[in-house]
Amino acid sequence: MSEKIVSSASFADSKPHYEILDGLRGVAALLVVFYHIFEGLSFAAGGTPITTINHGYLAVDFFFILSGFVIGYAYDDRLGKSMSLGNFFKRRLIRLHPMIVMGAVLGVVFYCLQGCVMWDGTHVAFSMVMLALLCALFFIPAAPGACYDIRGNNEMFPLNGPSWSLFFEYIGNILYALFIHRLGNKALAALVGLTGLGLAWFALFDVVGYGMIGVGWTLDGMNFFGGLLRMLFPFSLGMLLSRRFTPVHVRGAFWICAAVLVLLFFVPYVEGKHTILLNGLFEIICIVLVFPALVWIGASGKTTDRKSTLICKFFGDISYPLYAVHYPIMYLFYSWLIKNEHYTFGEVWPVALVVYFGSVALAYACLKWYDEPVRRKLKKWWS
Repeated sequence: MSEKIVSSASFADSKPHYEILDGLRGVAALLVVFYHIFEGLSFAAGGTPITTINHGYLAVDFFFILSGFVIGYAYDDRLGKSMSLGNFFKRRLIRLHPMIVMGAVLGVVFYCLQGCVMWDGTHVAFSMVMLALLCALFFIPAAPGACYDIRGNNEMFPLNGPSWSLFFEYIGNILYALFIHRLGNKALAALVGLTGLGLAWFALFDVVGYGMIGVGWTLDGMNFFGGLLRMLFPFSLGMLLSRRFTPVHVRGAFWICAAVLVLLFFVPYVEGKHTILLNGLFEIICIVLVFPALVWIGASGKTTDRKSTLICKFFGDISYPLYAVHYPIMYLFYSWLIKNEHYTFGEVWPVALVVYFGSVALAYACLKWYDEPVRRKLKKWWS
């Protein structure tokens, strides 16, 4: 998950605006928050399988293909010509980093509210919390067992777990600016094919043993390599789609694509492993076939009524802030679940709804009172 489509591009307003892609990014972000609520119930119960929104983690792969599509669309004909590498990196930092900072700061606040303890109850010195904050601000990931792995869960960014995907987003942006944008269509297609084969290997043969493609959040073992493939394939595929794109008009494109996303994320875990992992096969079908189709249809369509336009705009506005700041709240929610031994949604649904809508409200407040003003000032300063 990285950002609202039009802001992600940071390009001249002369190019058409993909408002439906904005809306779909927001739908995916809202589903991620719902997924993390059920992830908390699973975590509190000792790691039982996540239920209800079983495949919500695939939102990350959808975010990556969206980012690749929009960045390719916005910068392919400008980078190295009318735009320097330095200017490109400035734009990306202005778009991404203020909310990364906010997510880390909120991570400290909610960690302190939890009592500054690891999941096993071990107290953590405040100096280590500040070190974790300093590393998060400069996007330095924590190795498993590092002194600033303050939750003891081997996360790259223990103050705000989902920052791992933004870390890979940064890597994707750097590779795009230095290397990928220079590739011709055939070479880019070859990159897509090679990284796709690597990702298929990870998913179909369950390389890390998770039973799903939910890799990349830790530096442990093969996770980093899996996360790199998980970013590179959809990211480069999105760029290839942007180069090959021709509209295919579909009536009600936003509602159709949003419904498909919801249905895919709610598909139960696919049991079974006969040579290949069947759940991995489902994941690859989603990432390789369905998500590109949704991006193509979404980019082709236009909202045709005021209601749809407002929904897409609001969803697009909050998509990145919501993804960037909701997880510190989840940590506090998880701690509450563990302490009170709540393991089912039926037991906690009132609190879960407060957490859900509170996350949306916090994201909107951060957008309006922090992110937009800070980005305006940074743009003015750097201009």
